[in-house]
Amino acid sequence: MRALGDGGFRVSALNSGHRGNVRRLERPMKRLPRSTPWILFAIATALCVAVCYQRLVPNIPTVSAAVAAAQSQAQAPPPDQGQDPAAANLAPSGPSYTTQASPPADQSAAAGQPPDDSYAEQPTATATTPPPPLPDYTQPPPPADGYIWTPGYWAWGPSGYYWVPGAWVEPPYANALWTPGYWGFYGGRYLFYPGHWGLHIGFYGGINYGFGYIGLGYEGGYWNSGHFFYNRVYNNLGTHVVVRNVYSYRASNRARVVSRPSFNGGPHGVQARPRPSEVRAWHEPTAPRMRTQVQHAQSYSKVRGQLATQNHGRPATPATSRGIAADRNVRPTTSHGGGGNHR
Repeated sequence: MRALGDGGFRVSALNSGHRGNVRRLERPMKRLPRSTPWILFAIATALCVAVCYQRLVPNIPTVSAAVAAAQSQAQAPPPDQGQDPAAANLAPSGPSYTTQASPPADQSAAAGQPPDDSYAEQPTATATTPPPPLPDYTQPPPPADGYIWTPGYWAWGPSGYYWVPGAWVEPPYANALWTPGYWGFYGGRYLFYPGHWGLHIGFYGGINYGFGYIGLGYEGGYWNSGHFFYNRVYNNLGTHVVVRNVYSYRASNRARVVSRPSFNGGPHGVQARPRPSEVRAWHEPTAPRMRTQVQHAQSYSKVRGQLATQNHGRPATPATSRGIAADRNVRPTTSHGGGGNHR
């Protein structure tokens, strides 16, 4: 090596040392790529597992709880509403609301013998054709507190069937409940048994008149200490009249339908027979429909829009907002077989 002086030797030595360091560093760096992928893969896998575990594990109980809650809510029965206060409208010792007796094989009666005289009013009309189905309509609000709803029905007149509008009626005495009338098919004919007042609800053919008259008993309200309590589920109480006593209770499995049979028995009528509670109610003191109710029904017998032959099952006036006043001095009585002074 040729001498270049102190400065040159130092530069040459430095360059030589730098190249040696570079070579020494290059050897390890050439070995790193062989092991680095496996190390990085292992580290990445461990990190992924740890992160995923921390994120997923806390959510597992939440998701399971949500699913269980949804399934439990779907399978759980409706909330308990407590005891039905309107159950008091049925005479004591009667069967439950869900009980329905099987109809007899033959509902025909001997000619001239009313078949339902042991638990209903004497029939006041006879027809050879069935009444139309019950129409769907809106209930008007009551004219005053204390009135009881009486549902509309098909009556028989000189021109055939006509619709008597539903109306709010002032009860004739305290604790009086209205048992609607009904049509019954017996012996090839249709007989109409008018309604009556009593302390409990009697038999009205199992007809679902709506507004609480669901075919058995009455869910529209009940009496308590001389005051009538209204069930807002089945009554349109409006906003213009102050109704002091209200509550809510929905009878199970009794949804109102648009078209309902309007008579009992026969091939297309309601197949229901009186329960013991309904028969017993008839043997309690009762009162017939009031003169004001009879006049209300007769006033629509010749109205064209109420005739079934003209309205095709859709009466012009299905209900009236005008209240019907009570007769004076109405006293419930009992006679042999139940009821008294009935008309």
